[in-house]
Amino acid sequence: MKHVGVREFRDHATKYFAGDEVVAIERHGETIGYYMPAKHEPTKSLKVSKAEAWDRLEESIQRILDQTGLTREEFERWFDLSQPIPEDLIAKLQNRQPVDSSATGS
Repeated sequence: MKHVGVREFRDHATKYFAGDEVVAIERHGETIGYYMPAKHEPTKSLKVSKAEAWDRLEESIQRILDQTGLTREEFERWFDLSQPIPEDLIAKLQNRQPVDSSATGS
């Protein structure tokens, strides 16, 4: 994944739109968003690809919830960019035992 500043992304957006790399967009060193290009395929297969991508995302989120013990609401709070990182969630994760990834099939 490439990391670029807001101005870099704005000034060279067409280059990133034509590429196939995920780009993390940063302001003052903080990630504020991501650009994830979609494959250029016929409409029917693109819809299937989107559905498959959403299914994979949901599976990934569920795996994270299972491994961390976070609730969906706690997990979603991590992505509320209008708020600071929740201290209670940091403490909850720091007090956990490491997950054995071999036991989860990852």
